[in-house]
Amino acid sequence: MKDGFLKAAAFSPALRVADCTYNAQQILADVQAAAARGVKLAVFPEFCLTGYTCGDLFLQHTLQTGALDALQTVLDGTRTLDTVVLVGLPLLIHGKLYNCAAVLCRGQLLGLVPKTYLPNYGEFYEKRQFTPGSTEVETITVCGQQVSFGTSLLFRCRSMPSFVLGVELCEDLWSALPPSTFHALAGATVIANLSASDETVGKAEYRRALVSNQSARLLCGYLYASAGHGESTQDMVFAGHDLIAENGTLLAETAPFAGGIAETEIDCQRMEAERARNTSFELSRDGYTTVEFDLELTETPLTRWIDPAPFVPGDPKRRAERCELILKMQADGLAKRLEHAHAKTAVMTKSLIHPRHRKKVIFPHSSGKKVFLFSLNWIFLKAILPHCFSQRLNFLTRKLHVTIRLLTGLVKMSHTCLCTTTVL
Repeated sequence: MKDGFLKAAAFSPALRVADCTYNAQQILADVQAAAARGVKLAVFPEFCLTGYTCGDLFLQHTLQTGALDALQTVLDGTRTLDTVVLVGLPLLIHGKLYNCAAVLCRGQLLGLVPKTYLPNYGEFYEKRQFTPGSTEVETITVCGQQVSFGTSLLFRCRSMPSFVLGVELCEDLWSALPPSTFHALAGATVIANLSASDETVGKAEYRRALVSNQSARLLCGYLYASAGHGESTQDMVFAGHDLIAENGTLLAETAPFAGGIAETEIDCQRMEAERARNTSFELSRDGYTTVEFDLELTETPLTRWIDPAPFVPGDPKRRAERCELILKMQADGLAKRLEHAHAKTAVMTKSLIHPRHRKKVIFPHSSGKKVFLFSLNWIFLKAILPHCFSQRLNFLTRKLHVTIRLLTGLVKMSHTCLCTTTVL
């Protein structure tokens, strides 16, 4: 955390439907193990204390009080842990039942965020039991603590101000205007989504794209923790598809039905820097309440992949496409320059040896017409082409081929007569 990196994890623990005591024990075991690995943010699925597939049991007082007892168990068990934990539970407030995410740290209940959008189509019928959350923030008493309740809540770390947490639940992300959009504009650099997304054919790809695109659009880190093994399969099947993305890049993922934990480091300071230089990202904190908490600043060993050549794709197919695009960009730009200069002819001098061994050769043009003299960028060729071919001979062949293709593109786009000279 000292350098702005936040170690975060998304979990899909094995649970038992309506067995709150067992579920709390499973969550505590995962949190304690994660805290030992240095995880500072642990996100669990929607209704992880009760199970998502409880149906009308959610309306039973026994299950509601059991969920509160389980929440108290998690609060007590995490009192000595330096980790922010998010768990899901049903909560009865003012006679209405809400689908909530509880945010807690070191035994303190920081806030309760209700779900905004309740799906009531297809296999979902949440409006049968629950009420949508309100943006208005109020103070209620839960587990003997005074706690803020509402969707317009942010959670800021005092020791690392670049870590500002916003929370939404499952369907919120799938809506036309997700609450996370407002959270990010209010300053949230990390969004946590507690979800119970069931699995259908093709849905994993859509979910993956949804999380990645939202993190790119909001310039944030995004954690998606989905329900997995243990939920009832009477109507749906849950795959435990957990995802962590940062600014459009998928950093960690557990494949559907594979089990495991999605765990990585999120660069919060990078999100701040990206937003600072993006003139379209305008902050608006109106109506939001920020709850502050403390975490110990510690070193964060990086496990995330750092690409040593970020502009040169490792995949051969993508690398070839990238090179093709660069060549087309260069050809189009140069064609415009030739057209703008009204050049009738152009001479290109090119050497297949290193620039320091190259002989300077000048080719006079006797026609008296305008001559456009240019050369290929050696730095570009040196950086890109060695990744395409390992042997020197192939490299030289490729370099000559690139030149021919570039010239062909110029002729097509500018209709300019080109004269090529090569010195070996």
